[in-house]
Amino acid sequence: MPTASLDGLATRYEVTGSGPPLLMFSPAGFDATLDKWTSFGGYRRLNLLAHLRTRYTCVTFDKRESGQSGGRVERITWAHYAAQGRRLLEHLGVERAHLMGGCVGCSIATVFAVTYPESTAGMVLYAPAGGARYRITQHARFGRHLAFVEEHGLEQVVALASSHDKGFSQDPRVGPWVSVIRADGSSPRPTRGRTRTATATW
Repeated sequence: MPTASLDGLATRYEVTGSGPPLLMFSPAGFDATLDKWTSFGGYRRLNLLAHLRTRYTCVTFDKRESGQSGGRVERITWAHYAAQGRRLLEHLGVERAHLMGGCVGCSIATVFAVTYPESTAGMVLYAPAGGARYRITQHARFGRHLAFVEEHGLEQVVALASSHDKGFSQDPRVGPWVSVIRADGSSPRPTRGRTRTATATW
């Protein structure tokens, strides 16, 4: 599966089907990978991607800090996620595309459309995530991660991340950069190159 370097971050992506381009912002929160369109909850049952491929050229990808895409420790907003999608379209030579967001991808697709209206042909938001309970749940996950770091240190975060394959949503102790930690196979010491972006500023 191809990987593109977008703004210095690796992005794993896939292009399938034929027809007008459709940029798809994946579901599943902090584990929003392209695979989730066919493996996550109701998406697996409905098999949306298989149907969409018959009419559109579907562009799916791992959100930054998810799956096999890279990451960088910085203050991230919805605009960062939208920019990743825009740069992927540029990489593919696509000037304008339809958008589809699933779950957390709905927020990203919305910001994309507002920020890049000239690149947006249309938009579908499927099963948006959000609300007070969702926000409380996410804050609690970050609280568990920060408590684990304070008690055990960053070395143990890396050790824990390497001991199983659960993501931040399943085991908040590993933190939102867990997929980057696993991909780098690094320890939380400032070093040169790609590893430093994942760990140096914790």
